Amino acid sequence: MIEIEGLTVRFGGVKSLSELSAVLPERITGLVGPNGAGKTTLLNVLSGFVRPAAGTVRVAGQDVLKLQVHRRAGFGIRRTFQNEQVVENLSVADNIMAVLDNVPIGGVPATQLVCKVLDYVGLAQKAAALGHELNAYDRRMVEIARSVSGTPKLVMMDEPGAGLSQDEAAHLRDVILGIPDFCGAQVLLVDHDVDLISATCQATLVLDFGSKLAYGPTAEVLKDPKVQAAYLGVFEEDAA
Repeated sequence: MIEIEGLTVRFGGVKSLSELSAVLPERITGLVGPNGAGKTTLLNVLSGFVRPAAGTVRVAGQDVLKLQVHRRAGFGIRRTFQNEQVVENLSVADNIMAVLDNVPIGGVPATQLVCKVLDYVGLAQKAAALGHELNAYDRRMVEIARSVSGTPKLVMMDEPGAGLSQDEAAHLRDVILGIPDFCGAQVLLVDHDVDLISATCQATLVLDFGSKLAYGPTAEVLKDPKVQAAYLGVFEEDAA
């Protein structure tokens, strides 16, 4: 469960997040909103890249803002990025092994865990391929494989659905849906792809200008005229 209370982030005189409060208990939660709404800022706060001016954030009961940044991955906070952070001169397997060097693995041999996650994301046949040899989608799958390795508590995904073919999008959807059962983690999914959000997220939080615009079951939220006006570019009177 993610519990956010009074979270405020300022960049100069601009509030990227403004007293945001929300409780997110679902296994997979969507995080949507127009550009500049504060979505990536929230992920950056959880990751430790941004220090908030006020507020608290708890994940599985732990106030993560009190954790040193380098300890958050070990605690169980993982993420993928819009621009994939794959090490070019390491193999796919070694890209994942590098993560396992820094997180609890419960006594399971690291090589066994690597094989397990590669099989899960569909990269078992490319374990020896170097990062620079991968196409964009395989690089994205490497990022997801790293994020679900070990015992994560929260997997945050930033725009994983951008620019995919129909088959790639279907595979990504299946991978995201399976994460809670595969490794026990909660998923927080940021994406502009309404179909992906609708197909994977039990509930969705909508941000606009750094504040909560709506939260609830995904189908209901995406039908909200205010959400359609802010997120989908539909005028409220047309959406009503």
